[in-house]
Amino acid sequence: MACFGCDELVEKVIGLAEHLTPIALIGPGGIGKTSIALTVLHHDRIKERFGNDRWFIRCDQFPASHTHFLSRLSKATGAGVEDPEDLTALRPFLSSREMIIFLDNVESILGPQGSSARESYAMVEELSRFNNLCLCITSRTPTFPPTFKALDIPTLLMEAAHDTFYRISGGGGRSDLIDNILKQLDFHPLSITLLASAAHHNKWDTDQLTGEWEKQQTDVVRSRRDGGLAATIELSLASPSLHELGSDVRGVLGVIAFFPQGVNENNLAWLFPTLPDRTTIFDDFCALSLTHRSNGFITMLAPLRDYFYPEELASSLLLNITKDCYFRRLSVDVNPGRPGFEEGRWITTEDVNVEHLLDVFASVDVISVSVWDACAKFIEHLYWHKPRLVALGPKIERLPDDHPSKPQCLSELARLFNSVGNYIEHKRLLTRTLELSREQGNDLQVAQTLRFLSNANRQLDLYEEGIQQTKEALEISVRVKDASGQAHGLKQLAWLLYDDGQPDAAEEAAARAIDLLLDDGEQFPVCECHRVLGLICHSMGKTEEAINHLRTALEIASPFNWNGELFWIHHSLVEFSVGEARFDDAHAYVRRIEPHTINDPYLLGRATELLSRVWYKEDKFEEARTEALRAAEIFEKIGAAKDLEDCRYILRKIEKVTRVAPGSPRSDSDGEF
Repeated sequence: MACFGCDELVEKVIGLAEHLTPIALIGPGGIGKTSIALTVLHHDRIKERFGNDRWFIRCDQFPASHTHFLSRLSKATGAGVEDPEDLTALRPFLSSREMIIFLDNVESILGPQGSSARESYAMVEELSRFNNLCLCITSRTPTFPPTFKALDIPTLLMEAAHDTFYRISGGGGRSDLIDNILKQLDFHPLSITLLASAAHHNKWDTDQLTGEWEKQQTDVVRSRRDGGLAATIELSLASPSLHELGSDVRGVLGVIAFFPQGVNENNLAWLFPTLPDRTTIFDDFCALSLTHRSNGFITMLAPLRDYFYPEELASSLLLNITKDCYFRRLSVDVNPGRPGFEEGRWITTEDVNVEHLLDVFASVDVISVSVWDACAKFIEHLYWHKPRLVALGPKIERLPDDHPSKPQCLSELARLFNSVGNYIEHKRLLTRTLELSREQGNDLQVAQTLRFLSNANRQLDLYEEGIQQTKEALEISVRVKDASGQAHGLKQLAWLLYDDGQPDAAEEAAARAIDLLLDDGEQFPVCECHRVLGLICHSMGKTEEAINHLRTALEIASPFNWNGELFWIHHSLVEFSVGEARFDDAHAYVRRIEPHTINDPYLLGRATELLSRVWYKEDKFEEARTEALRAAEIFEKIGAAKDLEDCRYILRKIEKVTRVAPGSPRSDSDGEF
């Protein structure tokens, strides 16, 4: 394998070798340990220092015993001792002059358990203490004497990956398409070398290579007859320590490979309930560099993931056990204020894994009710804990209309679009959900969807349509004696009437909703009702009552740390403060908002847009412009069209007012949004 992009590391190794420091190059298979060792071995400075007394010994090419090791050492160095029993017979030769010895894949002789491994370990340690000899080893594992200076070999940086690829492939100029492939290979040196070699031998240009990659993925880097990537992986798997772990080893590696993030170290017990001695197995994987730990997850480099990825999902027992474990965890009730809601925050760290699991199994078993019910619950978890769009949307919409899970999946998907400010798509999906719910004759689902749809119309300023839908939902809830549905309907009606300029009717609806909700014990909607009552009272000039309602909402929401509600409560307090020109208070409330925007790009955009309006009211137009541009960038990225237009409106007002001569009074029309 060619050695590119490692100049600094090579220089460091040479410097250590010149001082006869024992060196250990550590890393997974194919990372470049052997290439770096050979580059150092043949470097001019090393040749000048050690002359012909430079030797390279591959430890995986002889049986793992100390007698075979001694025999190969004697033969390779030319010591001329037949079948030495220990280092005593070799010492006169090995201590006669300065020399450098590389032991490649030394884990082959140090890794196995037993007396021979211990004796080999002792001999390697003794060699490392010779004051005339530089001993260098390469190893997949950290099993080596403490006398060595350990150097971990990283994957390539982007520029080095390009250098490696183009020098071998002989290709033309830099291409974004090639960049993307190199990223998917995790900049793994051997995989890049094999990819470049395949391009060179097949005379593929960039488009042809990209086409082959799209068809074969990393099969392209396995296609060479020498099986370089497979060989180095299998060498790791040949470790006796893995054989001792039993027949589940490849199955566990397959599960790790299946998930884009790997597996969460904190969840090993419930992800692998049938696997004994889990800690030892995963520690051994990391020790052999088959996996590595990253941000709390045990994961793999991309080429290893592709190698171990299960070919037949149905036959992968451990993967199916893991799938069922995830599905059970998703099935818990997601209800703010109820037990278990906080536990649902686990989804913020594992959402990528769960989405991949659902996407794959939804393709394997298209009409499975369990998969699609889990899909609806996953989206609900995201809505509450990490609002973002998902790749599952097209699959949901392609479900047959008579599939029992489709209305719920569409409804939850609609809420995600609402959470990122895409109200048009929110309404479209809910309209389709309502059609299916009516066809299925599910009154509770129809009433709930009407309430959600009325909120979509409220956000689109279609208040009359929203009010009619809420009233229909209330009629259904009364008919089926659903008190909770009535309470939620009245709460929604209060919001619509407030926005439609009917504060008295809105106040009455919110008060009735609170009475019903208190009887039911639901805290989250009670909190929402106090928030809308705060806005209603403020619009009616009842400032003290407004503040009291918002304080009550804060008292309810704070113990549960409901990010969304806490955000909007403080948002209202900012607006109240700005309206009274209390700008210090407004900025203080903005600072309180910031922690509640984590994992929620839409709320981050709204907070940034709000800050721009505070600055505008203070006549600090440059600050206002900066924040409005930031907010616009966020809204454009997530597709929040209405909010993006609001930001552009702010920017137009800033441009208009800054064209006025300095010191000129701002007109009233420039003062409000």
